[in-house]
Amino acid sequence: MDLDFLKDVLLKYKNGEKDIDDVIKDIKTLFYEDTGYAKIDHIRELRKGFPEVVFCERKELNEAEEIIFKLSEKSNRVLATRASKELFERVKKKIEFAQYNERGRTISIIKDELIQIGLVSILTAGTSDIPVAEEAFETLRVFAAKTQKIYDVGVAGIHRLFDNLEKIKDSKVVIVVAGMDGVLPSVVGGLIDKPVIAVPTSVGYGANFNGVAPLLTMLNSCAPGVAVVNIDNGFGAGFIAGLINRIGEEKWRLSISIFLMELVVIWFLVHFLMQVYLIQFGKEKLINWI
Repeated sequence: MDLDFLKDVLLKYKNGEKDIDDVIKDIKTLFYEDTGYAKIDHIRELRKGFPEVVFCERKELNEAEEIIFKLSEKSNRVLATRASKELFERVKKKIEFAQYNERGRTISIIKDELIQIGLVSILTAGTSDIPVAEEAFETLRVFAAKTQKIYDVGVAGIHRLFDNLEKIKDSKVVIVVAGMDGVLPSVVGGLIDKPVIAVPTSVGYGANFNGVAPLLTMLNSCAPGVAVVNIDNGFGAGFIAGLINRIGEEKWRLSISIFLMELVVIWFLVHFLMQVYLIQFGKEKLINWI
């Protein structure tokens, strides 16, 4: 639930489009909506600045579909992760502008155009790490973060990383996704002065232990400024990066808004004074005064 939904409910009541019983029903679901199998948190966006995200894996298709639909009724943006193509096809029938990232296995619903802010770089060591990176990318897209993808720059060909280093340095935060030995985040962390979010993946042969090996490598990084999320957790990395990326941006936007409001007030004040002067002294004196 966002403030637009609440405003819409109150305006419809004011205009006679909703009666008091409908308003009470809507307000009851503001905190959470109990479907019997899920309690949907509609005010998470007000608390966190980001709506509840649906983790679809191991959910019944009809249940995941209903949760996504109910969230979309009260929020301008919805994200579902670990979603199958079959689930997307069902959602698409109800919400035609829903989008599916097949590689990242995400469903995103964005009703209004988002103004992108900041810059987050998403790096992968290899192309096998891209599905996890795409989950992070979709999370950041719903977060309205400007992103750049720099894929396949692992340490087996370190020159590829160096060729992109200047672009990476422009970022507010960097996500580095790596499987195998998981060394890339430490290398990046030692070269830039921005926070690095390391994402271990389950990509690799036997001793990779489904991502445990790169996870331990990243946790033991000697490069300061490297934080680590869980194995294959592109969403977690994207969420943290989105929070870091928007620090300072909202304050800047608020300052611009206040400045524009001040300009409007000044314009009205000048216009009012000119009208007063015109009434008191006439048009010719007003022209001479200007």
